[in-house]
Amino acid sequence: MKVEGKLSTQSTSKEEQGEVHRACDENEGSKGGGWTTFPFVIATVLGLSVAGGGWASNLIVFLITKFNVKTIAATKINNIILGTNNLFPIAGAFIADSFFTSFSVVGFFSFISLLGMIMLTIIATIPSLMPSPCPIGSLITCQAPSKFQYSVLYAALSLASLGLGGTRFTIATMGADQFNNPTDQGKVKPKGSPFLSIARVLVAAIWKRKMSSANSTENDYYYGTGVLADSAPPTKSFRFLNCAALNIEEAKQFEGSHENSWTLCTVREVEDLKALIKIMPLWSTGIFLSTPIGIFSSLTVLQALTMDRHLGPHFKIPAASIIAFNLLATAITIFIIDRFILLKYKNLTGRTLTPIKQIGIGHIINIIALIASALIERKRLGVVRAHSLMNQPGSAVPMSAFWLVAQLSLIGIAEGFHFPGQVSLCYQEFPKSLRSTSTAMISLLIGIGYYLSTAVTDLVDRTTNWLPDDINQGRLDNVFWMLVVICVVNFGYFITCAKIFVYQNQNVGK
Repeated sequence: MKVEGKLSTQSTSKEEQGEVHRACDENEGSKGGGWTTFPFVIATVLGLSVAGGGWASNLIVFLITKFNVKTIAATKINNIILGTNNLFPIAGAFIADSFFTSFSVVGFFSFISLLGMIMLTIIATIPSLMPSPCPIGSLITCQAPSKFQYSVLYAALSLASLGLGGTRFTIATMGADQFNNPTDQGKVKPKGSPFLSIARVLVAAIWKRKMSSANSTENDYYYGTGVLADSAPPTKSFRFLNCAALNIEEAKQFEGSHENSWTLCTVREVEDLKALIKIMPLWSTGIFLSTPIGIFSSLTVLQALTMDRHLGPHFKIPAASIIAFNLLATAITIFIIDRFILLKYKNLTGRTLTPIKQIGIGHIINIIALIASALIERKRLGVVRAHSLMNQPGSAVPMSAFWLVAQLSLIGIAEGFHFPGQVSLCYQEFPKSLRSTSTAMISLLIGIGYYLSTAVTDLVDRTTNWLPDDINQGRLDNVFWMLVVICVVNFGYFITCAKIFVYQNQNVGK
């Protein structure tokens, strides 16, 4: 999105620019490779993405067809792994910011990813590491994997997931580090982890919780030192956090210095945490949006496995590849929004399409997509009953898998609206020290959503008969209707949060 690309280099004050260039001059001895290293960074990203995307997208099919894992159990394992893939990047970024360099973290986790891929390849190659092949139509008598086979599989998946996640965001930071010129970098990497300052504010506020800030004057607060010190007084919202910036003699004596103190923070650090708290309700609506999407994606692969996937007389589309229509729809939607819809909306209304409105459109389209999924599944079950396939596991349903393209495309269009909208919202509203982590926050909500989707699937599996191992005997349509209800309730929660939310920049949408 355009709003993501417009970083703060143009609006940076002269003092900030001077501070940035002085910081760059201090590091002249360790110059980056510049544009010379750019092709190598891109090649690394491409290789990791192709390898990670390949094994992750085919995991459900591999577990069911090669490891004899029950279908619903395979979806749970798949969602846990995908959730981990989205949570590990945050840990990798934290490690790179706080303890090691980006290059060392990327190098280490790339090696871990390679080990994971080697182990997965060995598992797929050596027959003794997989259970005996299961004849088609005899799913009930399939040999279950042994504890040893499960252990090797989980070890391989853990390494592959850890390696993929550890490099996902850190490699972008490594690419920016190759440039000494902040204009080429597009951003300035903060010293230390920005999440550390959040922890410091909480600790300092708790330590000084008995001190009242109600009667404090502006001179009682610590604003920092240097040209980047902020002289604006603390706001009245979340006043209990203001205690963290109270400049008392005890705090100074405790640490010996105000810098990096766990008992004293700047007013700017306190206000940054307040801004983060204010946006959290809106951010949390994305979790309850990602949860149904995680369930939907897994169940769609199960649907494709039972349907006719032939494209012509000699070619059969792999079941996992059907998800490509989702990705294609998302990519096309983002392009159309960026190049046409945003401009057309501004020409017609005289206002820009705000991130919140964009997210809201995504919510609505997502609900429509899930309704379409329920209707298509009802039609599929009708075909199953018409051909008496309820008690014939492994039998192909004489219904084209391309029926699934409609629901996948709608979900993709919805994602093209709400995920970029969430990134734009986080980038605009996050404190400057945390703007580089805005995409990590989106990855965090997706990861949590995948974990919750596993919990919801397990709950439905335990309490209803909608999700048997043979989905031809189940009621996936009821599951989709349940997801519709979840999304409608979440949309109401989103509207409530949107109404009470106030942009920090009052010119947003004008």
